[in-house]
Amino acid sequence: MPDINYYSDSFFGGIFLGRAWLPGNNEGAGGGPSLIVVSGDQVFDGTLNGPTCSAFLERSDFRDRLSAVLATRPTASFQDLLAASFDRSSHPSRMRLLAPVDFQCIKAAGVTFAASMLERVIEERAAGDPKEARKIRQSISHRLGKDISKITPGSAEAEELKRILIAENLWSQYLEVGIGPYAEIFTKAPIMSAVGYGEEVGIHPESKWNNPEPEVVLVANSRSEILGVTLGNDVNLRDFEGRSALLLGKAKDNNASCAIGPLIRLFDDTFGLEQVRQIEVRLEIEGEDGFSLSEKSSMREISRDVLDLIEHAAGVAHQYPDGFVLFTGTLFSPTKDRAEKGLGFTHRVGDLVTISSAELGSLVNRVNTSDKAAPWTFGVNALIENLRMRALL
Repeated sequence: MPDINYYSDSFFGGIFLGRAWLPGNNEGAGGGPSLIVVSGDQVFDGTLNGPTCSAFLERSDFRDRLSAVLATRPTASFQDLLAASFDRSSHPSRMRLLAPVDFQCIKAAGVTFAASMLERVIEERAAGDPKEARKIRQSISHRLGKDISKITPGSAEAEELKRILIAENLWSQYLEVGIGPYAEIFTKAPIMSAVGYGEEVGIHPESKWNNPEPEVVLVANSRSEILGVTLGNDVNLRDFEGRSALLLGKAKDNNASCAIGPLIRLFDDTFGLEQVRQIEVRLEIEGEDGFSLSEKSSMREISRDVLDLIEHAAGVAHQYPDGFVLFTGTLFSPTKDRAEKGLGFTHRVGDLVTISSAELGSLVNRVNTSDKAAPWTFGVNALIENLRMRALL
């Protein structure tokens, strides 16, 4: 587990919004999900300025309220909060980080990087069989990779390439959303269901071929204004989706299959969309079997700009009155062999997954199967009742 020393100077220059479970106080007030602001190694309780992240970011004066929160006494150190969040032996009411969003709709964009787009085509043609994928990968990557990586989605050039690929029987539904005029936008998970830093992520117990999907996640209000970004793991089942795109819901939405965190870095004079477009995301996997993997990708390689993705997700046909978050897609589809040669990568229970960037910190989760990970029981009604009991509504 990375400690505070793992975080870079770039991280400490930011102001972050998040959520944490804070225990009750000595006066008898109960504990529960609380809005926090993090600056440097100091954690401030911002709950009195907005009981939910969604409500706080909808306020026109939220930046003034940020200043007011930062003028209060710190609640904890970020170092202590990180350590407590990963202490699985502790009581469930302990202080710990939660996913930093609550009532926002959790959306995701797919097939936004050329490399992962090709892997989707390979999955489809292999019908979810990793043994077949190796042979197809060698053939199809050579024939498509160079052309597709340089294509602007929705352009006349993209339409011409589509015509050629159809003639060569190489067209795919994934290429349609990868280089076509419309981006793939789907609902990743129900509101309140995302897990945060230190919690387990879930893989469907029947899946034999799966992987993490490290992504930059945009955080927008109901007016589609991007106010900040965080990291996410759009856990994916390659075998399920490869058998049929109609199994996307089964491949993407299972218990604990969506991780977001550790915090939302808010935009300010030093950090905005231009910096987001340059973020490098690192993926590290450490298995209990001794397997390790380390890769990195850059947002500079994305095929659709982040503003374009927001426009595809929201507009006259889609409204999100409580705001929304948008996974921007991943470059990663790990192919490093883990066991038998040619079978590529798949998760094993106990894998430690770290998704990090210099600007956003690290999202660390351990892998379990979805039926063994902690069940999702604290939903909208539970949060409202908790806030009512704490006299925050």
